[in-house]
Amino acid sequence: MNASIITCLIALIFVAIGGVDVVAQIITMFFLVTYGTLCLISFLNHFGSSPSYRPTFRSKWYISLIGFLAAVWVMFQISLVYTLIAFVTMILLYLYMDHYHSGRKGFAALFANTLLKINRDLQIYLQKKRTDVAIKQEWRPSAICISRNTFQRNNALKLMDWISYKYGFGTYLHLIDGYFSKETCVQADQELKRLVTSLDTSSHVYIDTIISPSTTSAIAQSIQIPGIAGMENNMVIFEFDKNEQQDLQDIIDNFRMVDAGGFDVCILASSRRPVRYGNGIHIWARSFDTENANLMILLGFIILGHPEWKNANIKLFNICSEEDTASVRKRMNDLVETGRLPITPNNVEVINRDENRTIKEIISNHSQDAGLTMIGFNDKCFKDGNTELFDGYDDIGNILFVHSNGVKEIE
Repeated sequence: MNASIITCLIALIFVAIGGVDVVAQIITMFFLVTYGTLCLISFLNHFGSSPSYRPTFRSKWYISLIGFLAAVWVMFQISLVYTLIAFVTMILLYLYMDHYHSGRKGFAALFANTLLKINRDLQIYLQKKRTDVAIKQEWRPSAICISRNTFQRNNALKLMDWISYKYGFGTYLHLIDGYFSKETCVQADQELKRLVTSLDTSSHVYIDTIISPSTTSAIAQSIQIPGIAGMENNMVIFEFDKNEQQDLQDIIDNFRMVDAGGFDVCILASSRRPVRYGNGIHIWARSFDTENANLMILLGFIILGHPEWKNANIKLFNICSEEDTASVRKRMNDLVETGRLPITPNNVEVINRDENRTIKEIISNHSQDAGLTMIGFNDKCFKDGNTELFDGYDDIGNILFVHSNGVKEIE
C-alpha cells in the first residue's frame, strides 16, 4: 500500500512537469545512481577482500571501478544540477537510514575493510623499501608511552597528543597490572571503552591497553613491535608525578633497557599546575650537548604545531662560563640566521654561570612560568639508581627530561 501510494505520487509529479526532456534526465539519474552504486559496492567488496563477500557472478575489481566512474561522469555530462541534487539526496537518505537502523553498519564496514587492506599493503611496501635500500629519511618522532595512571592524570596523554597532532606518531598504552586471563581481558575492554569515550583524547593518538605483571615486561613487549603507522617506534616516553615519585624507580630500572634498544627517551615530570600555553616552551641546552639540544629543539617545534600552542614560541637558554659567552652566543646566532634553528634571535639567551647559584636554581628562576620546560640528560645521571636529576624543580610546572640516542639533524 505504501509503495503504491509513493509510486503514484512520483508518477503524478512527473506528469505535472510535462517536459519530456526534463523527465528523461531525472529518470536517467535514477538508473545511473543505481548502476554506479552497485559498481561502487562491488569494487569496495572486491578491494576490501571481505571473506563474507562470495558473489555467484564473478567480476574484476577494475571493471566495477570503471563502471562507477563512468556512471558518475555521464551524470555530470547530462546535468550538473540534477547530479548534485542526486548526491545530496543520497547522502541525506543514507544518514537517515543509518540513524534509524543504527545497528546496521554495512556501508561503514565496506570502507573499513578497504582501509585495512590499503593500510596493510602500505606497511608491507614500506617495510620492503626499508629492507631493500637504505634511504635516509628526515627524523620525526614515533613515540610510545606506557602508563598505569591514565585515569589519575592525563599529562602524558596530552604530551602524546601534542607530538602526534601534525608531525609525529604516537601510541599510548594503558597498563593493567596482572597476568593475561579472562578477567583481565574483560577489564582491559572496559577500560579501553572508558578511555575512548570519557577522556579528552585526540584522534591523532592511537590508544590501547596492555596486560602485564610488570612495567618491564610491558615495555619489552611494546617496543619490539612497530607503531600504528607502520613506522618503527624511535622514542619512549615515561611519566611520573612530581609530588608522588613512586614511579621513578620503575623509570630508572627500565631506562637502560630502552636506551640499549636505540630509542630516544623522554621523562615527563608531571605538575598539577595548569599548562600556561601562552608562556611558551623553554629549552635548556648546553653548548657541548648537541645531541640532546637538537632533539629538544625539534620536539619544541613539533609541539608548537598543536593548536593549543598557536600563540606560543620557543625560548632557548644556554648556560656557560663567562669566557665562553661570546663564542657560544655567536655560534647560536649563526644557527638562527642560517635557519638551522626555528627560533628568533630575541628568544635565544646565553646566561653566565653564577658560582653562587646552582644550575637548578638558575633554571627555576627563569622557567617557573613556562608552559613546558625541556632539560637534557645523559645515561650517567642514573648512576647507582639515584634520582637527583629530578630534584630541585618544585617551582616549575611540567618538565620534559630529554635523552637523545644519536644526533638529530636540523634541516
